[in-house]
Amino acid sequence: MPAQIVPVIMCGGAGTRLWPVSRESMPKQFVPIVGRETTFQQVLARIADRDLFARPIIITHADFRFVVAEQLRERGMQADIVLEPMRRDSGPAVAACAVLAAERDREALVLVLAADHVIRKPFEFHEACRRAAAVAAERRIVTFGIEPTHPATNYGYIRLGEKLDGSFVHAVEAFVEKPDAATAANYVSNRYLWNSGNFLFHAATMLGEIERFEPAMAEAAKAAVVGITRDLDFLRLAPEPFARAPKKSIDYAVMERTKLAAVIPADIGWSDVGSWSTVWDILDHDDAGNATDGSVVLLETHNSLVHSEEPVLTAVIGLDDVVVVSTADAVLVGARAKAEQVKALVEQLQAQNHRAAVEHRRIYRPWGYYQDVDLAARYKVKRIVVKPGSKLSLQKHFHRSEHWVVVKGTAEITLGNDVRSVHENESIYIPIGSVHRLANPGKIPLELIEVQVGSYLGEDDIVRLDDLYGRG
Repeated sequence: MPAQIVPVIMCGGAGTRLWPVSRESMPKQFVPIVGRETTFQQVLARIADRDLFARPIIITHADFRFVVAEQLRERGMQADIVLEPMRRDSGPAVAACAVLAAERDREALVLVLAADHVIRKPFEFHEACRRAAAVAAERRIVTFGIEPTHPATNYGYIRLGEKLDGSFVHAVEAFVEKPDAATAANYVSNRYLWNSGNFLFHAATMLGEIERFEPAMAEAAKAAVVGITRDLDFLRLAPEPFARAPKKSIDYAVMERTKLAAVIPADIGWSDVGSWSTVWDILDHDDAGNATDGSVVLLETHNSLVHSEEPVLTAVIGLDDVVVVSTADAVLVGARAKAEQVKALVEQLQAQNHRAAVEHRRIYRPWGYYQDVDLAARYKVKRIVVKPGSKLSLQKHFHRSEHWVVVKGTAEITLGNDVRSVHENESIYIPIGSVHRLANPGKIPLELIEVQVGSYLGEDDIVRLDDLYGRG
């Protein structure tokens, strides 16, 4: 086994089954749903042991690059952040990261981890990684199999083959897709394992199998890495060759076809956090079987999940086995047994062009975030928070003026050729067409209220003249 394993964290996916907390603009891996940290940050904590793990590779979409960077900074970690130019499913992403890992070390072992999974037994996880690494060094592609707790229909299953060297590793006889209830019960009785979707391999072995089964994918990934460019602290895969890669998951591309797959049964407290029902499973329950988060009051309610985002107070009376999720702009109420249908609900909302289907009221930017407070035909009110030492782009608008009132901290404001400080309980007016910039020179977050007035209030009415973050 080499000195270190290269972790690859896959940060794609929209997580629509956990709507309205998880949305396309900020999916579940980046929002705290299980615990105070996000699941992405929990993954970072699990790979922080530098005796076991090398500098991680994180692959994500460009839309989430600053969120990834900020959550890395909060954990005090560094990584290679690789940006996909478009979503091509997990196969091309794994291929590109395998190429990058092999460039570091021809003998590199790679551990692919989902950013949105929970593992509640970190010590056992580390032991499973060490065992898997020893097997992967023998040119096997090792997946972590989970012993089922019930006949789930929303997981893939693994049929065990013969034992390999050692008593804990089996060849994979077959990967089987998500079954119906009767088939799932049969799988459980026949000691099939759940497929966790996390696996460990020798980089050259995985690349060889991708070349064998999906030569176009392998060629596209290699060319995308050859054409990689650096953008600030990010690595952008070359768009044109990456677009040539077939859109296919690594399961379909390789894992279901290779003869090199092996499985380690791993009791690591795993969950894919795939629905609100699984969130209920993971969280602690009170004496009535309820799991709650946020400002919640319950009366004669049992075996339910109630999640409330501040400052919303959510009260539930006389309901059993339900999911209630309250956010500032959307409320979900449903039977816990029907939690998987949230994805279909979101698809329906998207078809009806509901903004809340994909966007949060709070929109994150590299400098902080903003949140809509009120909106009408010719005005919009926002709350803006700027991180210490950060600044917005130098910009102008053609269709709106802005009024800023500072409520916390001190703002450094550029207006034309003038630069001034605006303190708490002071305000400034930004006329239509004027060149301006907002910055926080202080040590605490800057908070202000922005009132936009004009004929058009869309976010695309921004002409950026200078930007620290490389946005046009």
